[in-house]
Amino acid sequence: MKLLNKLFLFAVMGFFMSSAAVAADDRGTTAQAQAMVKKGIAYIKKNGKEKAFADFADAGNKEFHDRDLYLFVYDMNGVNLSHGANPKMVGKNLIDLKVEGKPIIKDMVTALKTKNDGWIDYQWPNPVTKALETKSSYFEKVDDYFVGCGAYK
Repeated sequence: MKLLNKLFLFAVMGFFMSSAAVAADDRGTTAQAQAMVKKGIAYIKKNGKEKAFADFADAGNKEFHDRDLYLFVYDMNGVNLSHGANPKMVGKNLIDLKVEGKPIIKDMVTALKTKNDGWIDYQWPNPVTKALETKSSYFEKVDDYFVGCGAYK
């Protein structure tokens, strides 16, 4: 009987541990976010901005939408050029957008004045869970705009 109880306990523990591992696989990583930015920049250079920005915004395009990972593009004045999770942002100047008091777009633009890439952490709605979560985004300057992608923690 004790052996049966122990086996049952191990089976239950194994189930919960495997469920946690599956949940972790449902999220992109910071390395995957950075790789998606690099892939997006290569795609822009090969296909042009117009096609690339449209493809980045197309939620059905699995090449640039992977779980909770998607690309966003802003010009150096803070105007959104493409957004993989919220097309309503496209065309809007969001330089003064603050999330929990943090001017995230302005901070990215400021960082890009001294180097060509960077990381920033901020709160942002996760497109999968719909909850406000901490996001770590990598962004890289290309000409007069920048491409970014973030992973939720």
